[in-house]
Order: sequence, then structure tokens, then C-alpha cells
Amino acid sequence: MGFISGMNKTLFLLFFVSFFVSSCSFKKEKFPDDSSAAINTIAVIIDDQLWNGEVGDSIRNKFASPVLGLPQEEPLFTINQYPVKLFEGFSTDSRNILIIKKGNENKFELKENEFASPQNAFHISGKTSFEILEILEKNAPDIIKKMRAIEISHNQKIIKDSLLDTKKIQKKFNIDLLIPSKYEYVMRRKNFIWLKSEIVSGNTSLIIYEIPWKNIRPRYAVSDIVITRDSIGQLYIHGSAPGTTMVTEEAYSPYFSETTLAGDNTYETKGTWQMKNDFMSGPFISYAIYDKYNRRILVLEGFCYAPSKKKRDLMFELESIIKSIQIKK
Repeated sequence: MGFISGMNKTLFLLFFVSFFVSSCSFKKEKFPDDSSAAINTIAVIIDDQLWNGEVGDSIRNKFASPVLGLPQEEPLFTINQYPVKLFEGFSTDSRNILIIKKGNENKFELKENEFASPQNAFHISGKTSFEILEILEKNAPDIIKKMRAIEISHNQKIIKDSLLDTKKIQKKFNIDLLIPSKYEYVMRRKNFIWLKSEIVSGNTSLIIYEIPWKNIRPRYAVSDIVITRDSIGQLYIHGSAPGTTMVTEEAYSPYFSETTLAGDNTYETKGTWQMKNDFMSGPFISYAIYDKYNRRILVLEGFCYAPSKKKRDLMFELESIIKSIQIKK
């Protein structure tokens, strides 16, 4: 009986060790081909003591700050926080990871595709909380830029799964765009196209138009952009009641910046639109591209009407569509 009992124990131990080793091997090899995390979500790996102190406050202020141009406050990223010990030994499918802990040296490092693909894993360590805060302060703008870029790329990959036929846009404006098939053409004029996608209790819209090179003067860019988009609204974008046209909300100054799209200098404007003589309103994002090759200003604008929904991800999809632009030379 003792011999059989010993045999059983030995077999059990062999089985347990074999299972443990195979489990560990499985975890090490389990790198998903693609990230399935929700859009604009980041995983922050940090112990509770740091998370509940100044370091956590700094992370929230930087990475969950309000998105510019939205009528209600929504965070730049949705943050999921996990303690370091819980995370060690496990992989994650989050496209953006921020790993912060105290260590023997001050360090900032980006490891691409460390646990999944595509993925940015930002490692920050410091001897003290103050030194961690210094590293965060120095690198946060670049981290956010890289995080947004990978989210834009991921969104464009989703769009590619079901594309709208854009031959009409190609023919009229000599450009290529990635537009989801859920969008429909609702208006086409000589230098103007309007596409719309219906959603629950609202819609999202994309408009494309071109204007003469001189219509937006660099010195008066903000006011010229507002005047231009209001004139387009008066011409083409009307409400159901007579005398209702889309205009830029006067109570809030638009957010304005300079960037580059399709290799050309571009003005980016974010703000709020409203329907004149009506109660409809929502956010918009506009890109005015100085297309040197064709000697024109090409404007692509996204806006949404979704009074009962959060708008961050709706506007982010429109931004992803616009940033897929390629101008044919």
C-alpha cells in the first residue's frame, strides 16, 4: 500500500510539474496577432501607492485630460490601471501600455510589440516619485503623440474591412480616402461632396470641398476658416425647418493648430457647430490642406449629431478617415 501511495504521489507530482511547465510555455508563446482592446484605451501598470499619489495625479491629468473641441468633457484616453505584481507574468492585448515603477535607475524606454502587435509599451522607472514625475513631464507629449498615431492606424485598419466605393470622390477631387461602407453620398455639387452615416439617435458626416488658394490667408487663418465653413453651411447644410443652416458656435472659440497632411501644410480646427434658428449642435473637426500640386485649398471636415451619446470615438473615427487622405500627383 505504501509503495502504491508513493507511486501515486510521484505520478501526481510529475503531472503537476508537466502541467505547470506547459502552462508557463503557453503563456510565453501567447502573443496575439492583433490587439483587440477598445479604441482610445490604455493600460497603466503601476502600484496602488504610486497611482493614488502625485504620480497617479500626473498620469490622469495628462492622459485623461479633456478632448479639445467636444461640447462635454470626455477623456483623451480611457485608463485601466493594474498593479505591477498582478501584471508580471501575463501578457496584454492593449495597444498602448504605460509601465511605471520605482527602480534602481531613472529610465524611459519604448518597446514596440512587446506583448502584442501592434503595440507601444512605455517603460518608466525612477528612484523616487519626484524623478518619475520628471520623466513623465518630459516625455508625455511624445508618448501621447505615439499613442494617438497607433490608434489612428488601428482605426484605419478596421475601416479597410468594409470600404465605400470612392470613385466619385477620386474623380471630383483627385484624392484617395478610406471611408467605411456605412457612409452614403447625400449631396454632390461642383466642388462639394457630403457623406453621412446614420447611428442610433443621430448621425456622423464627412464633407469635402475645395476653395481658391487665396481664400484662407495665413495671417487671418482662424477667421477665414470660420467664414468659409459658415458660407458652406449656408449653401448646402440645412435643417428641416426653413432658415436653418449650419454655423460655427460663436460662444466657444475654435481650437486651432498647424499640422501636415498628405505632405502639405494644413490647418486643423476643432470646435462646435450649431444649426442656426434650431436647437441642433455638435462637434466638428476640419482640415484645410494647402495642396501645392493642384494650387488649391482642399477642406475635409467631419461633424456629428449625437445628443444622447458620447462623441470622442465618433469624432476619432472621422479624424482617422480624413487622415487616410492621399492626394494624387
